[in-house]
Amino acid sequence: MSSSSNQSKTITTNSNLHQDESKWVIHIQKTLERELEEETEINVSIFGVPKTLMVYDPECYVPQRVAIGPYHYTNPELHEMERHKLDAAKIFQRQLRTIKLHSLAEEMMKVESRIRLSYDRQLSLRTETLAWMMAVDASFLLEFLKVYAVKEGKLMAAMISSKMSHLVDLAGKKSSHNALLRDIIMLENQIPFFVLRKMLEPQCQSPEASDDLLLTMLMGLSKDLSPFKMADDSAVVPMAEATHLLGYLFESIVPEMEGEHVEIEIDGGGEVKEKKDGEEDEDLLKNSGYVKSAFTQVWAILSKLNRGPARALKRLSSLAPVKTVLLMPWNAITNLPGLNVMKGPIESMFSCGKNPEDDEKSDAKDNADKPPSIEEITIPSVTELANAGVRFVPTNKGILSVEFDTKTFTLYLPVVSLDINSEVVLRNLVAYEACIAKGPLVLARYTEFMNGIVDTEEDAKFLREKGIILNHLKSDSEVANLWNGMNKSVRLTKVAFLDKVIDNVNKYYNCRWNVKTKRFMKSYIFGSWQFLTFLATIVLLLLMVLQSFCSVYTCSRFFNQVTILGTNEQN
Repeated sequence: MSSSSNQSKTITTNSNLHQDESKWVIHIQKTLERELEEETEINVSIFGVPKTLMVYDPECYVPQRVAIGPYHYTNPELHEMERHKLDAAKIFQRQLRTIKLHSLAEEMMKVESRIRLSYDRQLSLRTETLAWMMAVDASFLLEFLKVYAVKEGKLMAAMISSKMSHLVDLAGKKSSHNALLRDIIMLENQIPFFVLRKMLEPQCQSPEASDDLLLTMLMGLSKDLSPFKMADDSAVVPMAEATHLLGYLFESIVPEMEGEHVEIEIDGGGEVKEKKDGEEDEDLLKNSGYVKSAFTQVWAILSKLNRGPARALKRLSSLAPVKTVLLMPWNAITNLPGLNVMKGPIESMFSCGKNPEDDEKSDAKDNADKPPSIEEITIPSVTELANAGVRFVPTNKGILSVEFDTKTFTLYLPVVSLDINSEVVLRNLVAYEACIAKGPLVLARYTEFMNGIVDTEEDAKFLREKGIILNHLKSDSEVANLWNGMNKSVRLTKVAFLDKVIDNVNKYYNCRWNVKTKRFMKSYIFGSWQFLTFLATIVLLLLMVLQSFCSVYTCSRFFNQVTILGTNEQN
């Protein structure tokens, strides 16, 4: 009995395997046939949020009220909205001219492969289930977006059904309206844009009228959700470039980066060399000692003066002993044991490099080709820059308008409007950019830049008073917390124009004498007993040398000689 039963089980198992293989082959054949019939190439446009972002703040990426599309439809916490979506589908069906919603679901079945290829995950839904999901969710979205067509004058307010009035709001002040806005703009809550177009066409007289109405809805949604307030609306994103609602918003905000501009120069031998900002200053400091460089800078200032102490110093410098001291190889001398402690303080006072404290935070600061991480974005805060003389000016031209004028010391920043939806919008835009961008992550780098300059409530308040931040949140501290929370990047990146702004701002700030003096006092006067001990020893030795000198030579004769030299120069 046992052997016969085992044999029958084996036969049944083999039969099931053959059936599964047959189903798999049929599925592959149908999929290929459908894809070959469609001329349009479909790229993945709807992604799962990267884990590095999802773990940090899941509420900004997981819908809280409504599920749109297949990724969150099984979430039981969102099932309450299903009846509202069905109400929207009924309203949508009544507005159809000649066909029923059932016919539109059948149209969705015909483009099943296009829908599936739009998602980066394999969808386990049956064809019919997926088609009806698209039809119902698209109906809900289109009914919700009609509020923007009403605002733009494309539709009458009466077109918004009373059954949707508790969800949508022409003024945009209802909490339910904003909660839905945050959900429908999330990366994992998108449906393909061509589904919306196909669903809207039967309601309009022509495909052109359908596209015009849908474009009006998208532009209204972008105005409502976009953090950047532009001066003109001429840069309208073409319909063909839209992939879904979040994709349209991204295309309207983030510009395509052109090739990086590299300044070049031709050396004496005719060779072309790249020239980077600050390269000449760095070479100067490398080729000459820091002590010599310090004397050079000080002497350049004093040489322009011809009065009082400066005039006496000029006379003193013409004496042979003083010339001998000035011509000594100070670069080698400062490297001697005990004397090399002076190199750091002199470098700190007379060079315009990075803050030594900031260099300790970065392990890869010497690798210029390696993109920096968020911890390596070192830039003073808004209040620190303002105290150092930097002017802040708002612009209405988006991210590309971020610029630092090195002649007027003016930092131009785009106007940013922040409200209760802004954090979710920004985070999902950054996540979408990380999934689609082949080049630099412009928006991610901008958020890191703002994270760097906005540290406290005072920084947010300063930018608000300058008109750079339009604060619709409860307080300036919430604005500071928003930017400080944007501290997670999916991958490391460099953006040429933003990195240039950061470098120029740091260079200006680090070259300010009040900044260098404060840093010098903090690092070497109050924070280094070693330096104080050495300095006291040097002063004591100089006094001993002066005492020995005056015991052998009459000091009055020495200074009389300086006076005679000055008189001879005048004659």
